[in-house]
Amino acid sequence: MNGQPAVSASAPGKMIILGEHSVVYGKPAVALAINKRFYCRVSRSGEMILNGRRVPAFVHPHISSVINDNGLSGISMDAGTQIPTSSGLGSSAALSSSLSLAVRKLLGKETDQESIAKDAFNAEWNAQGRASPIDTSTCTHGGGVALNCPAGIGRELWRISRNDRSWNVSEFDVPEMTFVVGHTGIKAPTGPLVEKVRKYKEHNRFASDIIDEIGLVTLQGMNAIRRRDKEDLGDIMTRNHKLLSILGVSCNELNKLVNASLPYSYGAKLTGSGGGGSMIALTDQPEKVCEAISLRGGRPIVVRTGEEGVRLEDGIPETIDSI
Repeated sequence: MNGQPAVSASAPGKMIILGEHSVVYGKPAVALAINKRFYCRVSRSGEMILNGRRVPAFVHPHISSVINDNGLSGISMDAGTQIPTSSGLGSSAALSSSLSLAVRKLLGKETDQESIAKDAFNAEWNAQGRASPIDTSTCTHGGGVALNCPAGIGRELWRISRNDRSWNVSEFDVPEMTFVVGHTGIKAPTGPLVEKVRKYKEHNRFASDIIDEIGLVTLQGMNAIRRRDKEDLGDIMTRNHKLLSILGVSCNELNKLVNASLPYSYGAKLTGSGGGGSMIALTDQPEKVCEAISLRGGRPIVVRTGEEGVRLEDGIPETIDSI
């Protein structure tokens, strides 16, 4: 890499398992790191070079944010990923977290997880105009991460603030579990769906009750994870999906994949903002769930939880896709 010393790092993808949309109103949300990772290798450069090609920094706003925050005008970066893009599995958050670690190590700066999580969150915010720290904190810390977690359930990791908003980020223990992610192939921007729920909540007390109930089932789900009770967690996931459907953020394609998964799963639900994107199913029969999802037109991916967070690497595996 241009004869310069290089640093390699990786970070896991993530999936939100409980609490979508209600987290906007101060309710808890839970995300789990998964065993699909983003890898990068960086060295110093006076310009932006990505996988051997010169590119304008603005083409990759997450990258430009991380290098600018660390006082660089450019880097030479090789990158590859196991995380499907536009699938709701945190590909951009994993990029930001792994790049922050690599750049900080290259510059001899602190590489504690909190500093990396804040770098990565800034990158997400700058690239998207708005963001929650749950994705980047999960990709940084690994395991299980929650926002708005009551005392006694999780252990506080750090507090992240931006403008007039602050978030308490907590960790909790997560066993290894197997999920199948079913991607619909539909891209649905988060902003309009969040706005749709806001308007529904403002004009209908019933919507407020649904949001409160999502908050309660999320807490129940966190306790089920702590007890390693997959049957209870699956039931809670399915209840959460029904509540999200009532809020109007599911769609026919997601419902088809959820329903197809249920005979072979403990439970299933959409993950992320909804309207398309992906669903997840907790299962001990991943092959059967994959087949059911494929038959309904979805793209299945088997993932496992209990994954380590951001870490240094010896290099980039040859068997992964370049970005």
